[in-house]
Amino acid sequence: MFRTTRKRMLPVVALTASIAMLAAACSDSTDPKDNPKPGGSAAPTSDGPAEKVDRPLVVFAGSQSPITPNFNPYAPTVLHGALGPIYETLFHYNKTKAVDPEPMLGESFEFNEDGTELTIKLRAGVKWNDGKDFTADDVVFSFTNVAKAAYIESAEAVDATTVKLKFNAPSFTNEWAVLGASFMVPKHVFGEFTSLDKLVAFANDKAPVGTGPFVLEAATSASYTLKANPNYWQEGKPALQEVQYLAIDGNSSAQAMMQAGEIDYMSLFVPNPESITGTGDVAMVNTPMDPTVLYTCANADLGCKGAQTDVAVRNALSLALDRATINEKAFVGLAGTISPTFALLGRDDKWIADGMPKEIAQQANVAEAEKVLTDAGYAKGSDGIFAKDGQKVSMTLKVISDWSDYVSATELIASQAKAAGIEVKVETTDWDGFSNARLSGDYELIIGGMVGTSLADPFQLYRDWFTGDYTQKVGTNLEPGEWNMTRYSNKIVDEAIQTAAGTRDEAVKKEAYGKVQAEIVRDLPYIPLIINATQSFFNTVDYSNWPTEDNMFAFPSSWGSVSSGIVLGNVQGPKK
Repeated sequence: MFRTTRKRMLPVVALTASIAMLAAACSDSTDPKDNPKPGGSAAPTSDGPAEKVDRPLVVFAGSQSPITPNFNPYAPTVLHGALGPIYETLFHYNKTKAVDPEPMLGESFEFNEDGTELTIKLRAGVKWNDGKDFTADDVVFSFTNVAKAAYIESAEAVDATTVKLKFNAPSFTNEWAVLGASFMVPKHVFGEFTSLDKLVAFANDKAPVGTGPFVLEAATSASYTLKANPNYWQEGKPALQEVQYLAIDGNSSAQAMMQAGEIDYMSLFVPNPESITGTGDVAMVNTPMDPTVLYTCANADLGCKGAQTDVAVRNALSLALDRATINEKAFVGLAGTISPTFALLGRDDKWIADGMPKEIAQQANVAEAEKVLTDAGYAKGSDGIFAKDGQKVSMTLKVISDWSDYVSATELIASQAKAAGIEVKVETTDWDGFSNARLSGDYELIIGGMVGTSLADPFQLYRDWFTGDYTQKVGTNLEPGEWNMTRYSNKIVDEAIQTAAGTRDEAVKKEAYGKVQAEIVRDLPYIPLIINATQSFFNTVDYSNWPTEDNMFAFPSSWGSVSSGIVLGNVQGPKK
């Protein structure tokens, strides 16, 4: 996705990693293969309890073979272990809760009255893992290098532990992008790059210099190993001495290895989690956080073609869906209920405007779906499919062939749509086909994920995924930081988001969000399906202090940007 532009680089660093890593949350349909275990032999499968082992904590975070070592936080192919374990942000935002951000490299922050300046107090005494001091100049550089965000006007070191950022517009709602999604990098390493192309091309694969709890020990095409950072600023952390990330071709292979005790930490969709947790050696938590939707190429005036460009068709398709059945059969009941407002239910309820539906309908309403189409001038043909002006309500739905839960969901969607006189033809593709279609807009429907916000506030999702400033015409690839895959453009939404961006008044912001919600609930550029299950599995025989339902100190996913560093930095073990 990266091209030579500075348009929105900084916020996209964590988001790029997150959306690519959503692939790890989906199961595949491949058969278990022989995979190299950490010691080099094939990984056996076993129904018995795992034996205690003397080896690094082993992680599967969705990496496939061969691994190309890349530890550059600005690169689109950056490896999971770089973002959090090696590089850190100023603050940690726990997306599982509506809580204040946790100080990390920053200790406190304060906006000025109109949101055009942000003063950050830094933690003193922090060192880079090469022994050099982490300074205010490094922070200034991290925000003003060739990858700077367009809205950052300037940054200055007020003193040794204070940095002031100035923005070109009120930026209250960029708080997470600046403080929780921008990785701090050392000026003495990255300062040599004078162009974005050269910066992004830097593999940083020898001895990446970060402030995180781990440093790179070795990297091969099959795995890479991190070891404890002896200069880490958090006293007593990490307890782990080594962490090894494996490349595994197929989630089913990873599942077998977790069963056999060859993996200690992974996050992926497992339709029968008791096959892993049944012996009591492995714990699992499920944290549904991110929406799974039907992307629709929505706006004809931006080049979209197909029946789905008619809002009546999108509404009829949504009404035809039995989401409860989709959850039960495709996601084995592990998914969460989604709100058509895209506020995360339970965490973001206060932002749902009065009069807006809190939850999307879980049962199909075929009669209402047919009425919507009939009222819009469609008539059912002899084949049972609605049509207008000689054009059938027929759409192609793309899905990645290896994502068996999504494939099952698309088959149910096609069947349910047919019952309402809508033809949905499922087309399987690979990751490149999926990604290229979203980037270019060359599709009618796609089933896929959205990255939910790390704040208890839907602003980032509304702005990045729904506004006209974050999209392109069909045929023009989205630029870095643009996530409006649907080519949706709505002046009311754009203006409301501008209003929300410039205020800290919750009443004003909620009123603006109400305007956004009214438009997107009616227009359905993304047809909501479920909140995707995010299952994380932990070896509790050898290790402790994992996130639990009672102590969810971080988003627990092994592929989580920032949060995986928090998790691994807190884990205790191995037990002797």
